[in-house]
Amino acid sequence: MSEMKPHVPSPGPAQLPSVPRPTLQAFLWMVASGAAICGLNSLMKSVSVDLDPMQAQFLRSIFGLAAMLPVIAPAVVAGGLAVWRPQSLAGQVWRGIAHTGALSLFFIALPHLPLSDATALGFTTPIWVMLGAALLLRERVSIERWAAALVGFAGMLVVIAPHWTTGSGSLFWSLVMLCSSPLFAASALITKSLTRFERPATIVVWQGLTVSVLSMPFALVVWQAPTLRHWLLLVACGLLGSIGHYCMTRAFVLANVSAMQPVRFLDMVWAGVYGLLLFGEWPGVHALAGGAIIVGATAWIARREARSTAT
Repeated sequence: MSEMKPHVPSPGPAQLPSVPRPTLQAFLWMVASGAAICGLNSLMKSVSVDLDPMQAQFLRSIFGLAAMLPVIAPAVVAGGLAVWRPQSLAGQVWRGIAHTGALSLFFIALPHLPLSDATALGFTTPIWVMLGAALLLRERVSIERWAAALVGFAGMLVVIAPHWTTGSGSLFWSLVMLCSSPLFAASALITKSLTRFERPATIVVWQGLTVSVLSMPFALVVWQAPTLRHWLLLVACGLLGSIGHYCMTRAFVLANVSAMQPVRFLDMVWAGVYGLLLFGEWPGVHALAGGAIIVGATAWIARREARSTAT
């Protein structure tokens, strides 16, 4: 009698494995980061009109650190303070120095410039980041990324052109704002390096620590009593700052730092929304045209990066 052969089901339609899209996820993290940080800048502009920018920066950092307590406390209870000991203390300190310097220049200039101008001038940072990523981190910066960055930069120029031609912008404070861009770029590049062996939460916690410690002496010199309104706004700033930098760090974990820079130009859209809601600044024709260019460039590079990751 012949042996019984086990029944083998006939193969069905071929099932293609799902394609992971970490770069697309990184884009979404970066978009969320931009929304949070633009909200933070809008509130800080309002606070810095009354309080000295250095005091506002110090309090914002303290509340940003406090916003991380729900993450910090359980880990400390479970494993002690060693859980938050960084793998590279020097890297965390250097990042804190670069970020403190950048924030100081940015918030000092912020009360003297329209929110749209301040955001647009900050778009020089992605160019510095992409240069640093190519020279220091040895990332391959594709021609598509450079093209998207340059198109987004052109959109930014369209937005701020009326302010410069009519003389409404202050040249001195604009230069101060521009000087913060290389320092923000240095902070982003150090962050990318740290993500290779540090947890995103650890990087954000140590940023709050270092910026608070470095800002405190300057804040104490100019200290004045904040009002209840100031306290509430600064609490919101701390929360938005921690959310924004956590999202940015998650983006850098998933993708090259140069790939994420064109997304930064979407901040111009966020600045227009916050400017309208908080300061009643209606976007003009130039803002709408420049915003359309920026969104188009960002959507194009996002599509290119997603296809590249899938391939």
